[in-house]
Amino acid sequence: MNVARFSRIGFILAAAGSAVGLGNIWKFPYMTGESGGGAFVLIYLLTITFIGLSLFIAEVIMGKASRNDAVSTFEELAPRNKGLWKYAGFMIFTGMLILSFYLIVIGWILKYVFLSFTTLPSSGDAAGALFGGMISSDAFTQFAFFNLAFFITIWIVTRGIKKGIERVNLILMPILILILVALFFYAMSLDGFGKALEFLFLPNWDKIDATIILKAVGHAFFTLSLGMGTIMTYAASLPKEANIAKASASVAILDTAIALIAGVVIFSFMFNAGQNPAGGPGLVFISLPTVFASFGSLGNIFAISFFVALAFAGITSAVSIIEPTVLYMTSRFKYSRFKALLILGTITYILGVMALFSNVKDYASYLTFGGKGFFDILDFTSSSILLPLGGIIISIFVGFVMQKERVYSLLKESMSKNVFNLWYYCVKYLTPVAILIVMINKIFY
Repeated sequence: MNVARFSRIGFILAAAGSAVGLGNIWKFPYMTGESGGGAFVLIYLLTITFIGLSLFIAEVIMGKASRNDAVSTFEELAPRNKGLWKYAGFMIFTGMLILSFYLIVIGWILKYVFLSFTTLPSSGDAAGALFGGMISSDAFTQFAFFNLAFFITIWIVTRGIKKGIERVNLILMPILILILVALFFYAMSLDGFGKALEFLFLPNWDKIDATIILKAVGHAFFTLSLGMGTIMTYAASLPKEANIAKASASVAILDTAIALIAGVVIFSFMFNAGQNPAGGPGLVFISLPTVFASFGSLGNIFAISFFVALAFAGITSAVSIIEPTVLYMTSRFKYSRFKALLILGTITYILGVMALFSNVKDYASYLTFGGKGFFDILDFTSSSILLPLGGIIISIFVGFVMQKERVYSLLKESMSKNVFNLWYYCVKYLTPVAILIVMINKIFY
């Protein structure tokens, strides 16, 4: 199949753009805050190294070997039962479910970018009322910013691999990094900086239990954008001479570094203002705006910078989520890119609107099924079932279905035999078992 090719740096930034999303700047800090800090971070880093990176390399191998869409990749690389293995490509549709509610959250962030130019809430009660009111009552504002996020994302993807996805990542990812680094250097001047470093990097083992460990393992898996064919699809456009291990490690390091920098920045501001780091999911939308408000006019600059960075992270992830399904439809059914996006965009838009209104109290009862709102159903189905199932299937396919000699032939230029054997053990045994445990925990507990 003739596909547009990423440059090496384009692949790294696009894959990092997919991985670096709201999970890094929103979810990682609040999960760290809830989970006691340093011990959670240490477990997270170990999991990234031995589970996340192992599976990331497995996805890259599959995409680079086949140069095709995810469904065709399973068919082509399976030595037998090709007709059965093509159904493993179901994971490409997971992205549509995720994108439908992910765009709602990006819409919230875009709203806060505009809010940052005005008067920020100065108390936790005011910030909570503002955020809660927007979600539960202000359907018009949510709908307007959801549409803005939707059309920005679809427009970028219509431009294709080179002119759209690669170009936007070449622009937005460096700007995102510059904003976070600038905030990091300012945070160094705050009294809370030392406390933030201590909180993040000195483990408090008394805080750790089985639940915290499973949270760290689960987040390390999800943060690298694994289990939905995105990395596999991007790897299909990787240059032939690219070093798989180095490219994969570069993405994992960049993804992790941004999460840690965001954590240091956020907790420096929090500790400097004397606030509790365990702010939960409202950390970014409720606790942080009140901290910025305490800085006066300078706080508006901080708020604008932070929420623009968060918006960029969300958009670079959003454009990657739908690409596997677009590639499948254009390569398998010969649809034009515009037609494929028209179909997929319509489905995503309808699901997104339903999810958005399921949070609005006037409409929630019409969009609640089995005691769960439609937003929560999409979130639970994708993050607790489909994504981990996709990760397990990729591990099993590379570890047990593909011939070991072929896998090694794809990696022998990237790693020594001993390193390969360690990686192969991780992807064959450790990774699927760890993901299965996390999956069971998320579904039943």
